[in-house]
Amino acid sequence: MKKLSSLFKSKDVELIQEHPGPDERRVQPRFTAQFRSTFSGNQQEGHGRTVDISAGGCKIESDMKVEQGEKFECRLHIPGLDWPLRVDEAIVRWVGTNSFGLAFSRIAPDELVKLTSVLTDLEADE
Repeated sequence: MKKLSSLFKSKDVELIQEHPGPDERRVQPRFTAQFRSTFSGNQQEGHGRTVDISAGGCKIESDMKVEQGEKFECRLHIPGLDWPLRVDEAIVRWVGTNSFGLAFSRIAPDELVKLTSVLTDLEADE
């Protein structure tokens, strides 16, 4: 398994884009989740449910209409955390009927620690 620290730069952590083979778009393993989420940007706010998550992004089910390429600040309300996990910037990579995929493009180091812990817990539960 690839170390999460190798996927991120320090400071205001930015995701390093890797280019997997043509048949596989995902870089990191994805875990099934059920977290309430809120997001804001482009003069709109919305909420939804995070249904899967990885070190590099998540899938959100929501009725809010978004467009590919839009950028949002995202908060994931994860049970067991005192405060929501905050992603400073996430970019919409794809849009479905009532869902969309976000790629985490900027996350603070302390939030990355929380995300790493959440992913470790999810992996242990599988």
